[in-house]
Amino acid sequence: MRIGILGAGNIARKMALTVNGMNEATAYAIASRSLEKAEKFASDFKMDKAYGSYEALLTDPKVDLVYIATPHSHHYEHIKLALNHNKPVLCEKSFTVNATQAEEVINLAREKKLLLAEAIWTRYLPMRKMLDDVLSSGIIGEVKSLTANLGYVIHHIPRMADPHLAGGALLDVGVYTINFALMVLGDQIEKIDSSVMFTETGVDAQNSIVFEYKGKAMAMLHSSQMASTDRRGMIFGDKGYIEVKNINNPEVIRVFDTEHKLIKEVSQPPQITGFEYQVQACFEAIRSKSVECPQMPHSEILRVMGLMDTLRVQWKMKYPME
Repeated sequence: MRIGILGAGNIARKMALTVNGMNEATAYAIASRSLEKAEKFASDFKMDKAYGSYEALLTDPKVDLVYIATPHSHHYEHIKLALNHNKPVLCEKSFTVNATQAEEVINLAREKKLLLAEAIWTRYLPMRKMLDDVLSSGIIGEVKSLTANLGYVIHHIPRMADPHLAGGALLDVGVYTINFALMVLGDQIEKIDSSVMFTETGVDAQNSIVFEYKGKAMAMLHSSQMASTDRRGMIFGDKGYIEVKNINNPEVIRVFDTEHKLIKEVSQPPQITGFEYQVQACFEAIRSKSVECPQMPHSEILRVMGLMDTLRVQWKMKYPME
């Protein structure tokens, strides 16, 4: 399948690199608001087509799947644009700015019977199922709590501080901690508490979130654009605990008993970058004429967006486009 990419930033480069390493996929076309930038990108990744507008790429009949790699603030607009050109879409996280936007574009995809997927890659990685298998084995007993953190020193990147581009730690990195909690503990959240620190521009610099679950489990989550964290996820049960090294692309899952003795270790299988699994999932969905990927169905996209909306209401943090 031939992939067309909207946006020529760093995440787009990672996707192009990934696709060039796949057997079933071709990095076919790139579109940027700057034709010169698109031509340089196409040359770097040996792509057939470079376009100076998104509309030009979307009218190319050879594009089988559109990957949207523009800022969060523009996902809603660009998803609609692609769907209205009858193109299946894989859109980077955060899927949209809010749940209202997400619901609208999901309904449009369903009306048009076109695939619309979110590129939250941790949902598609083999390590996700491997972690599920470890948990379902009962090796750590009943899960009582988890912690997850993700932080990078990225506050100097202009878009991260710009409310007009839906900046802030939550939509960029906090979304991974939330997805980690949902993948482990599910969606029966009864109470949400949080704390936040803001940048001078009014977006979240770092945050702390607590989910209280039905059944008395807790998730304690932290994300930051100000500091480099250890990226660990810890899952605590009544018979032991699990360490997930790097929740953003799990490298190793380690299981310990109540005496802190290592009793099991699962390592990441070989990968190109990890992005290949979400692309493959999209191909399978398109072939089966599905409008969503089972790894990250529309219901879960809306759930994550709704949780982030709730947090931003608590913080009184609203983006200009809302």
